[in-house]
Amino acid sequence: MKKYCLPKELREELRKLHGTLYPGDGVETARNIIRDLKSPAKIITVGDIITFNLLSAGVIPNISFVDERTKRSPVSNEVTHGTKHPQFRTITVDNPPGTITEELLKEVANAMLSDNPLRIFVNGEEDLAALPSIAMAPLSSVVIYGLPEEGAVLVRVTEDKKKEIQSLLDRMKCKEEK
Repeated sequence: MKKYCLPKELREELRKLHGTLYPGDGVETARNIIRDLKSPAKIITVGDIITFNLLSAGVIPNISFVDERTKRSPVSNEVTHGTKHPQFRTITVDNPPGTITEELLKEVANAMLSDNPLRIFVNGEEDLAALPSIAMAPLSSVVIYGLPEEGAVLVRVTEDKKKEIQSLLDRMKCKEEK
């Protein structure tokens, strides 16, 4: 396994939607997503607000990534406590902004094999966790991530989507440290 770094030239490409946008940022948005889920192999959430809203609407994600921040500011105590569901086992990983560390990759891979709901607390930034999650998730899984000011994006994991995301990851080379 290796580490990935987000180069400036890929930032715009990553802002493109890789799934279906559900406008809004509340429980109603989560309910709209839940209505469209069908029966995914795994439900993976990336972000405190979407994780909180799904839990509030009665769905426990198989894997959730949180960093207790939204739009670079701390989330409310309600959201922090609301993402700590009693069924979750919490794992903490370090992952600086703009990177996907080997530690994060290892935990994503382990989480895909777990039958118990996992909350992965990211010390740093969890935004890019959606990429390895899509690349490693079983087919028919869904990855749901928040898009600040717009809503939530639902990505259905298919062979084509896995290939598309893996090709993005392959372009995220880290500069060798001197």
